[in-house]
Amino acid sequence: MKKSHEIDYRIYGEELQFVEIELDPNETAVAESGAMMMMEDDIQMATIFGDGSSQQTGGLFGKLMSAGKRVLTGESLFMTTFTNIGAGKRRVSFAAPYTGKIIPLDLFELGGTIIAQKDAFLCAAKGVSVGIHLQRRLGTGIFGGEGFIMQKLEGDGRAFMHAGGYVMKKTLSPGEILKVDTGCVVAYTPTVDFDIEFVRGVKNWMFGGEGLFFARLKGPGTIWLQSLPISRLAGRILAYGTYNRKEEGGILGGLGNLLDGRE
Repeated sequence: MKKSHEIDYRIYGEELQFVEIELDPNETAVAESGAMMMMEDDIQMATIFGDGSSQQTGGLFGKLMSAGKRVLTGESLFMTTFTNIGAGKRRVSFAAPYTGKIIPLDLFELGGTIIAQKDAFLCAAKGVSVGIHLQRRLGTGIFGGEGFIMQKLEGDGRAFMHAGGYVMKKTLSPGEILKVDTGCVVAYTPTVDFDIEFVRGVKNWMFGGEGLFFARLKGPGTIWLQSLPISRLAGRILAYGTYNRKEEGGILGGLGNLLDGRE
């Protein structure tokens, strides 16, 4: 028997999406603070420590531990629950924070665990645990670019992630290897071997614009990739929003853009 609440959903939109979750009486959805877009009457909001998965049995210490794990992944101490206290079905919607795609996950079908980048989680059915995952290899944390700590989604219910740009789901066969820009890895199943590999050759760093390291994913397992990491989007906006761009005021401006991968 499933421990998480069973929720129905529908995703709207193409590039700026939102997910509408349908709650039966007494069903609850859990989301990041500020993710809610709209909700119908008879849905009651509450603020909780952590993700709500251990609220009933963990006591104060369990709540603090759950909240502390979320802080390590760069999230808030608190999450928000949305419970249907009415007699009929009610709906609540959660919006994506930037352009991209919402990824629905059935954790029961995926084996109960998904490893995801730190800011991928959007919302889930109550009972899904949002914890931390520490990379086993020291090199992954120091040189990976996306941090040593990732999120771990556990449970048997539905969860929703968000990623930038176009999202591709790919299944790796046993022994199959895929090399990916570190920021483009959204999530993967625990059976995938995740490591960071050094790009040999100084010219790759100086003229390629891709950095010195990339992710090495080895199957078997399922991975989700994004075409536009938020860090890349933010960097472009910052570069083009700056008053004095590199190509302005100097003959070496174009070369400067080439060296930092903007051309």
